[in-house]
Amino acid sequence: MPLHVPPAPAPALRSVLTALGSPTAVREARTPSLRNVQGPVSPELPLPVYVLDRNAPAGATVTRLTGWRFLIRCGERAVAAAETMLTPDGWAFSHFFEGPYVTSTERALRQAENMQQTFQPRLLSVPELYMLTLWLHGDCVADSGTGHPLATDLLVPLAPAPPGIAAHRPHRVAELLPVLTHRVTPAPLLGSPA
Repeated sequence: MPLHVPPAPAPALRSVLTALGSPTAVREARTPSLRNVQGPVSPELPLPVYVLDRNAPAGATVTRLTGWRFLIRCGERAVAAAETMLTPDGWAFSHFFEGPYVTSTERALRQAENMQQTFQPRLLSVPELYMLTLWLHGDCVADSGTGHPLATDLLVPLAPAPPGIAAHRPHRVAELLPVLTHRVTPAPLLGSPA
């Protein structure tokens, strides 16, 4: 089934296109593959980036939208990614980057396209675990700028994943989120009341 990729906010896309057209932004980026690319590049597959809020009340899953990520494609492959962020003035270009999450995101998206159900792809970051997942949201018509993971949604950990969590293996939110929440919850100090 095809993925239902939501459209990015127009200002976010414009900011990435402007950065790609700026020799200074590309030259100063810490992305050798983007600086050395031969041929035209284009931002594709915009994905909303959410962060898991560790300050959520016990038992609650709270996420917040922090940006939009675009894979920067040259020919048949992604060579880098561009991230935008929400500022008081609206969506703005943040930075270019490369590394394992670019190829891992591409792999997870291809994997998701072969599933029986249609999903809306998003990214869910768990900063305390240095973890990024492809969040496959079951409500394809949902506003991509809002929402929280449903128990039946899927999370696909991207490589590199934290120890003990298999990369590229889809997990239902109801199964994986409690494990992640437990890992990011600080343990009580010795001698303090629980």
